[in-house]
Amino acid sequence: MSARTVPARTLAPYGALRRVLFTLGVVTLVLSLTPPLLTEAARFEFVEAIQYSLFAVVVPALLVCGAQWRWLGLSALHAPLIDDDGAVIGGSSAKLVDRIAIRRVLGSAPLRSNVVAIAYLAMLVLWRLPSMVDLLQRHRWVLGIEVLVLGGTGVAMWLELVESPPISPRRARPHRVALAAVSMWVIWTMAYLVGLSSNSWYHGFNHAIGHGISVSADQQFSTGAMWLISAAAFMPVVFWNLVKWLQQDEDPDDELYRLIRQDRRDRMSDHPTSE
Repeated sequence: MSARTVPARTLAPYGALRRVLFTLGVVTLVLSLTPPLLTEAARFEFVEAIQYSLFAVVVPALLVCGAQWRWLGLSALHAPLIDDDGAVIGGSSAKLVDRIAIRRVLGSAPLRSNVVAIAYLAMLVLWRLPSMVDLLQRHRWVLGIEVLVLGGTGVAMWLELVESPPISPRRARPHRVALAAVSMWVIWTMAYLVGLSSNSWYHGFNHAIGHGISVSADQQFSTGAMWLISAAAFMPVVFWNLVKWLQQDEDPDDELYRLIRQDRRDRMSDHPTSE
């Protein structure tokens, strides 16, 4: 029985940079849930928009780009192996994240990737609806649910966009460009709708005349914050994958992934009762 290594690029460079990014992700999450950001988010719409953007975009991006799977005990040091039947060799060496990486290579990439994208986009919109934002202002404990939902779907989405060794994106570079661009445009659209509105969308914030900032200014600051944060996160993904895609006709790893999946499907069709 022969075996092959999953091309998950587990021994990725920039280990020190990844540790810095992971640390920044954890620190950003803690700062988002503590004063002054926590208290000011209950007073001003633009601060709440910054907090939302951190939960939905920045924290997931940093945690995925800098993921310390091996340090957390979820991945082995070396790339896991699979045999010709797609089974993992050496269960003691292939840990949870290694097995997930293998399933992503052998699984149905387009369908699952689309499900992740739809779920993420739906949550982006849901947590900016006036009813949800006003609910957050009345019941601050809902913030914990927002963190889990936006953070969970955000991590799943960023795993479709960037490398997080041993986990690699399931889609080719053009699809990653599209996913990142659509995510950014959804946030931009919501931000513009709020900024161009003559009336406040959210009624849970205190805008007393002569005190603090006006409703209009609060909305404009909110629009600018969401626009800048989402652009800073998604633009590099768009341009990096676009440049790499234009530099070569096809990513060698993408081609290898495709061949492995096709080989797996061919074996399943030839031996339908072997599973």
